Amino acid sequence: MAAVDPGARDRLAAVVREAGALALETFREPELRRWIKGQSSPVSDADIAVDKLLRERLADVMPADGWLSEETEDDPSRLDAEAVWIVDPIDGTRSYLDGREDWCVSVALAARGRPVLAAVFAPATEEMFLAIEGGGSTLNGQRITVTAGETIDGAKIAGPKRIQDAVAKLHPQVVPLPRIGALALRLARIAHGGVDISFAGPRSHDWDLAAADLLVHEAGGLLTGLDGEPLVYNRPDPRHGALIAAGRSRHQTILNFLRERGVKWT
Repeated sequence: MAAVDPGARDRLAAVVREAGALALETFREPELRRWIKGQSSPVSDADIAVDKLLRERLADVMPADGWLSEETEDDPSRLDAEAVWIVDPIDGTRSYLDGREDWCVSVALAARGRPVLAAVFAPATEEMFLAIEGGGSTLNGQRITVTAGETIDGAKIAGPKRIQDAVAKLHPQVVPLPRIGALALRLARIAHGGVDISFAGPRSHDWDLAAADLLVHEAGGLLTGLDGEPLVYNRPDPRHGALIAAGRSRHQTILNFLRERGVKWT
């Protein structure tokens, strides 16, 4: 795939803003049709409508011959695609349906197994995170970076409560943050220092992670598995194991801490 032209970031922002506006039309609408897919995953007409809009409009941002979305039946032909759009039309659907603000639209373009263009947009709080490979990360147009430093003393941590509790019990100086329903948003906030360390339990998917991964990376951080290795996207199985995101120096510190103390959540 040819390099992503810088103008694609602005085009992506416009499309994702349009998707967010569509989702806001039915946000806190009590009559919105909703149901459960699989064993426990909520979905609504809003998820489907935003997915449809993105499928139609992302071709105007950058052509891609692959598509992977939480709300679209998987097409194995994506595995042969040179570039693939990875989409979660509403990440944090539970929050969306409960009327909370911690949900977002998450979109990434991936090539060679890694994201090269990304947007995470939280319409209810007006947070537009954007990143392009080699071009840094921004929040509402301003360049952002992860929190500097190596220590985990006083670090603001986010993630599933059981993981927060386990880490806080072993290291009482950390500061557990309130729940952030959308995983993409929880990770994206690493990129501007609103969160210092973020954890994710196993079985998150490409669409939860790809956009935030690029945002964190371009802001000077890392999102990896517990082995410290970067994630690879657009594989046959889009699920991932337990994950950690933080600034590069702090990331190694928390990995070492968890290994030394034997903390596991796989």
